[in-house]
Amino acid sequence: MPLVLVLASEFTDDMADDRSLTPDLPRGLTTRPLQPSDQRAVYELMAASERAMVGEAMIEEADIVADWQRPGFDLATSSIGVVEGDRLVGYAEHSGGDRVDAAVHPDELERGIGTWLARWLQATALQAGQAEIGMPVPAGSVADRLLADLGYHVRYTSWGLELPSGTSVPARPLPDGFTVRAAEADEYPLVSDVIENAFGEWSNRPRSTFEEFDAAILRRPGFEPWNLRVVVDPDGDVVGAGLIMLAGDGQEGWIDKLAVRRDQRGRGLAQALLVDAFWQAREHGATRSTLATDSRTGALGLYERVGMEVTSTWLNRGIRLAG
Repeated sequence: MPLVLVLASEFTDDMADDRSLTPDLPRGLTTRPLQPSDQRAVYELMAASERAMVGEAMIEEADIVADWQRPGFDLATSSIGVVEGDRLVGYAEHSGGDRVDAAVHPDELERGIGTWLARWLQATALQAGQAEIGMPVPAGSVADRLLADLGYHVRYTSWGLELPSGTSVPARPLPDGFTVRAAEADEYPLVSDVIENAFGEWSNRPRSTFEEFDAAILRRPGFEPWNLRVVVDPDGDVVGAGLIMLAGDGQEGWIDKLAVRRDQRGRGLAQALLVDAFWQAREHGATRSTLATDSRTGALGLYERVGMEVTSTWLNRGIRLAG
């Protein structure tokens, strides 16, 4: 049976319930919703896909655990696995809002699995009331080419950056009375607010609650209090925050968040937080530091000025589902 693609201009609520429009999977493949016990299999699948496309695995199993334990996220209705025998060969999830994720094992490409998963994501997100979905893919990769062929447009560009091992970055001075330190437990809600307010200025995703912050960060496997850094002003108010985690068997310091309150920008606080993150990662055994940024933030120059180098380029490709 030929594969059927429903593009944005054709996609309607009635079609979301019409399974005759869903492409057939090859004989021998079955599908089922994912469950918590699949965390390891999904991690291994995503890691294999990333290694094939960009040369290294950027995903951590803890990322999946943290993502799936968010309040309100229902694996039974928001995920699907493609299985051959007992082996997971493809997966997809609608993570909430316009965010989706999917992967196909590199040994199973050219079987139509990616097209089937894209179609499933469109139907699932539309049924959840979403008008558009998108996901990041390495520029020029097989995933990028597939989504382009399926009608997905480029929404924005993102980059992976690295501070090479051995690079020396001098400390950035803070204004008088300001301090960089680990966040205290009673400051965690304030940290969540600073991060959400900053990211909400350029992101279209729904505002995260503190309960989601708690699940994704504080209860993420491996989290330690030193991971969450803050800048406090002379009155002790949290005006900036950063999240640094160890990855890659402890050899990589991954800077996951960096945010400064709007009224405190232009004073060097972001650079001070960034350099503090580099030093904290090295103090805890990392030999290199990495992070990601995208074209919506305008922060690429900040990271390049402190010596970071672009190591990968990603495109967030999206498609309209209705309207």
